[in-house]
Amino acid sequence: MQLAREVKYLIHKEVLLEWRSKYTINGVLLYVVSTIFTCYLSFVSLSERERLTWNALFWIIMLFASINGVSKSFLQETKGQQLYSYLLASPAAVLISKTIYNTLLMLVLTTVALCFYTLVFNDYTPPDLLLYYVAVVLGSISFSTVFTMVSAIASKAGNGGMLMAILSFPIIIPVLILLIKLAKNAVDGLPWENSYDEIGMLLVVNVLTVATSLLLFPYLWRD
Repeated sequence: MQLAREVKYLIHKEVLLEWRSKYTINGVLLYVVSTIFTCYLSFVSLSERERLTWNALFWIIMLFASINGVSKSFLQETKGQQLYSYLLASPAAVLISKTIYNTLLMLVLTTVALCFYTLVFNDYTPPDLLLYYVAVVLGSISFSTVFTMVSAIASKAGNGGMLMAILSFPIIIPVLILLIKLAKNAVDGLPWENSYDEIGMLLVVNVLTVATSLLLFPYLWRD
């Protein structure tokens, strides 16, 4: 119960800080909208082959949007803010609250991005839009868990931005491949049975990432 109260309080704090500044969400939304519009100018009419490009471009946009949105969760905090959180709650509560908040933020951003993406490219919609949205939800969770963990590690070292890229690359590339394969099944209109392996592997990756983060973060937090 104590952990749940701490997590609830810290999530409320994150929402209030974001609502006051709106720096992260406005910056990421501007990036997503401008990039999608640029893609539209390049692919006004989509052929069958270019629909694969449509899928790949969407996930590239989401990847960089998540880097801009999620990676700042620990890197932008000052020493005073970190000390305040250290005195206020346990390390597990801090990590869980950051992960939940970043997941909710990415769910909102990716949903808005998918709606705008399909609106701009109004001549094409994936045959299985529900499966594609499942891939979007899993992608939001995966990006949030991975980049939250890496951001927590990079915040304790110098040159955090460079360390973010080095640490996240070997983790995020397999996740991105699974997401593109899952989304391609939706684009091709394949039965859901063909996507169970990708869905299961993404869930396993998320569970392992969160478990590893909970094991490592208390040691980093004491530093």
